[in-house]
Amino acid sequence: MENFFGTLKSECFYLNRFSDLNELRKAIEDYIHYYNNERISLKLKGLSPVEYRTQAQKAA
Repeated sequence: MENFFGTLKSECFYLNRFSDLNELRKAIEDYIHYYNNERISLKLKGLSPVEYRTQAQKAA
């Protein structure tokens, strides 16, 4: 979890300015979707977390 929050802050929070709490909330929700479904990870063989879990389930 610490790694995720560090990544969230460096890739989303620190790069933007938010005018209100709702804008921040939307940015965090969008980032979580991106992180789980689109962002590739070398630790996961170049796949997103969703793709990696889907492959693991097919192999089992």
